[in-house]
Amino acid sequence: MQIGDIKLAAPLALAPMAGITDLPFRLICRRLGCGMTVSEMVSAKGLLYKNVKTTEMLRIDDGERPTAIQLFGSVPEELAEAARMVEASGADMIDFNMGCPVPKIVNNGEGSALMKQPQLAHDILAAMVKAVKIPVTVKFRAGWDDSNRNAVEIAKAVEAAGVSAVAVHGRTRQQFYEGKADWGIIAEVKQAVKVPVFGNGDIFTVEDGLRMLEETGVDGLMIGRGADGNPWIFRELAAVLRGEERPAAPSLQERLAQAAEHLDMLIDYKGEHISVKEMRRHISAYLKGLPHAAEFRGRFHKVDTREQFMELLAEYAACAAHYYEAEKHFAQSIVEER
Repeated sequence: MQIGDIKLAAPLALAPMAGITDLPFRLICRRLGCGMTVSEMVSAKGLLYKNVKTTEMLRIDDGERPTAIQLFGSVPEELAEAARMVEASGADMIDFNMGCPVPKIVNNGEGSALMKQPQLAHDILAAMVKAVKIPVTVKFRAGWDDSNRNAVEIAKAVEAAGVSAVAVHGRTRQQFYEGKADWGIIAEVKQAVKVPVFGNGDIFTVEDGLRMLEETGVDGLMIGRGADGNPWIFRELAAVLRGEERPAAPSLQERLAQAAEHLDMLIDYKGEHISVKEMRRHISAYLKGLPHAAEFRGRFHKVDTREQFMELLAEYAACAAHYYEAEKHFAQSIVEER
């Protein structure tokens, strides 16, 4: 799959997620087979006002390339200038956010609110495309609500503006992240435009991803919540798409080792105090579906230092290993009785 002049090693992208797709997590996903990553959304106004925290979000590591920095805003001139700043920072691509559903974004006329203004969306993206030489992409939703499912109209408008690819989340803004994603409208977008299309929404397993490719005909998959706590989904999908045998699911040891490395990567990037707090939610995702997860999740939310985190992780590892050993012996006893 190719976006502009950038060729992806796999047609798989990590979707932008606030509070999740920072540099460390992007590096992890890229290493595990993701073809490209997209940053957390970055405020165009924040860049123009030279906000320190916002500017720091432009940081990219060579190990994660190709990477897109995702901008949000609603003023074409501001977004054009912010795009130039992103290009100067070394990003490979720029993505534009038309999908965020949260009230504080939507109430400013940004994010998915732009689904209601196709002409403004066109003007914004035309200004961004004109301002930079690197590819500009856009992520949007099925529509504003069930009565206004205009993803095809939006797709045509932004293609006319010169974008290099689009990503479609099959939910409306009204749905937020509830209900079922409409893959049918993703297929309609794919049929309506010539630029590459990523399908997004309800991809939690390899089987989900393969089914989306088959049912919609999209060029690539953009995975968000399905990768949260399970970045190995990229490794498994990439192998299957190459025609190789599907890798085994990560072992308990691999999951916990990755969680520990994730914390250390965060600490290198943000310092211990902030990183341990942020890791509380990440460890909940890594432990999802594992034995005793609920009990330890509450305990992880009380740790404040790396040392405390690692001690509790070791305790959890022993507890979970004991559980699996007990399950193994129980299963063996049933077999022997029969």
